[in-house]
Amino acid sequence: MIESPSKLSEMVLDARKRPTADRLIDRFEKDCTIRGMSQGTVKVYVYNIINFNKYLEQRGLYLLDVDKDILRDYLEFMRFDRGLNQKTVENNFTTLSSFYEYLAYEDMLEMNPVLQVRKRYLRRYKDNTDAGQIRKLISVEEMARLINSTMDARDKAIITLFAKTGIRRKELIALDVDDIDWMEQSIRLKPTAKRTNRTVFFDDETSFTLKRWLRVRDSRNRTGEKALFINNRIERIQRSGVSRMIEKVATQVGLHDPNSDRMEDHFSPHCCRHWFTTHMRRSGMPREFIQELRGDVRKEAIDIYDHIDKKELRESYLAHIPQLGV
Repeated sequence: MIESPSKLSEMVLDARKRPTADRLIDRFEKDCTIRGMSQGTVKVYVYNIINFNKYLEQRGLYLLDVDKDILRDYLEFMRFDRGLNQKTVENNFTTLSSFYEYLAYEDMLEMNPVLQVRKRYLRRYKDNTDAGQIRKLISVEEMARLINSTMDARDKAIITLFAKTGIRRKELIALDVDDIDWMEQSIRLKPTAKRTNRTVFFDDETSFTLKRWLRVRDSRNRTGEKALFINNRIERIQRSGVSRMIEKVATQVGLHDPNSDRMEDHFSPHCCRHWFTTHMRRSGMPREFIQELRGDVRKEAIDIYDHIDKKELRESYLAHIPQLGV
């Protein structure tokens, strides 16, 4: 049916009123920042949306016109045309879901079209007999081999600090040299939404690797950068740089398979946190002490009022942390 001239004029006018794709992405970026997302996360989200928009523009499509069929085609494009692994595909669709959830919140869409696509094509079916759903856990001996396999002072210090403290990647990246108390052998972490206790301890092995890295760092740091860990550009190391480094070292010693879709074949920074928690528990450290060092949120009222003595916590930490011969 041919639309009347007045109807066509209304359609053209509506199209002109619609914000450009760049405008939508800018608004989404601002919204992510307001929500308190880290700069690294926001950067990744925006990058993923820009790539998705390029895919749409090449096909004459617009961000607000996306439906489940377009999203399914994009999923197929990423998996088969580009050959991206499962984790990368999942991360992209996490970004898309967040983006379209924002558009729905702003009443630019009736609903988030990504949800049903993720449910059907990216849902992980849990099976207790399937080891592929279990995060990789390595032994004390394997962790020692991982750390000692690299001669790079910075990389050795990073992996050692991850293993010996159980801190998150974001927390490690945010560390400054001044956050370290060498007398107490403790580190004061930056405040984050996920962490309660901000003080973690380290032992003599960690102290040795950190001081060796600081000697190298001081010889490179021509700009006075305050970050504890810096990259080759003398800037604070980024999350992608940390992950790539650990995966590279883990691959060299056979602890990471980048071509596998199974979680148990991958070794990431978070695996160090898993290692710390498990081996501290196996060595006999009280559960509440482990929770305190991890900075876990206290869920029970009795836990909120059960203050843990820092001296006792430090002594327990030193008594139970595994030694790695670094």
